[in-house]
Amino acid sequence: MNARIEDAIAHYRANGWARLGKIADDTTVAALRDRADAIMLGEVTYDGLFFQHDSETGRYEDLAYGEGWKGPSLAYRKVEKLEKDPLFWAWIQNDLFRRVASFVYPGGVALYRAFLMNKHAGGGSNLPWHQDGGEFWGLDRDPVLQIWTALDDAPLDGGCLEVVSGTHAAGLATPLGGVVPDNHVEAGRAESRAERLPAIAGEVILVHNHLWHRSGRTLTGKPRRALSVCYMDAATQCRRRKRAPRSFLRVW
Repeated sequence: MNARIEDAIAHYRANGWARLGKIADDTTVAALRDRADAIMLGEVTYDGLFFQHDSETGRYEDLAYGEGWKGPSLAYRKVEKLEKDPLFWAWIQNDLFRRVASFVYPGGVALYRAFLMNKHAGGGSNLPWHQDGGEFWGLDRDPVLQIWTALDDAPLDGGCLEVVSGTHAAGLATPLGGVVPDNHVEAGRAESRAERLPAIAGEVILVHNHLWHRSGRTLTGKPRRALSVCYMDAATQCRRRKRAPRSFLRVW
């Protein structure tokens, strides 16, 4: 397994992403899926969870912000702070992820966020080319490791991850981070270089935060739920000043 991890880390460092294979067994995946649905339906609740409902149109540009919980629904696009749930927390802390993260952050690992990315059975919404970092995140250094676990099959027409290999090496397209501007997308030939990464339920993919990545709607008539966990250097500090700086949960 160590050789497998080392190979994956080498691929992640060179390309900005890497497959670890099917890591979660069917029982684990089913439990996490059921818990995700129970949270979206309000059957399991925790103080401080963040919810974002999907748009009616399926367009990223039409998403509403700041509305939070809107009642029981399986059409939430995003649910954050899943580390509050013991089932998700156990998966976040599993030993394979510890060994992966220790290659990237040998001095200790903290959690930036753990969240459900859900494309509901009606299709969900598209997510454009973006990078996960920058001034908007308010940190003294960007995290560089996300571990993505498919909770459902994510086939080519089912909202799978799409990436532009190697784009992480150039850093952020803009200091703010987030959505990659159209002129950068065109200059980087993202459409012609895009690679789709279909996955089966239980499969795990490593993603560098600065890698250009996106996902489309699911056209299968089935939901595509995935858990994305962003790990960071435990020494990372929050820079915000208008409110009290954030503190981050130490994982390892």
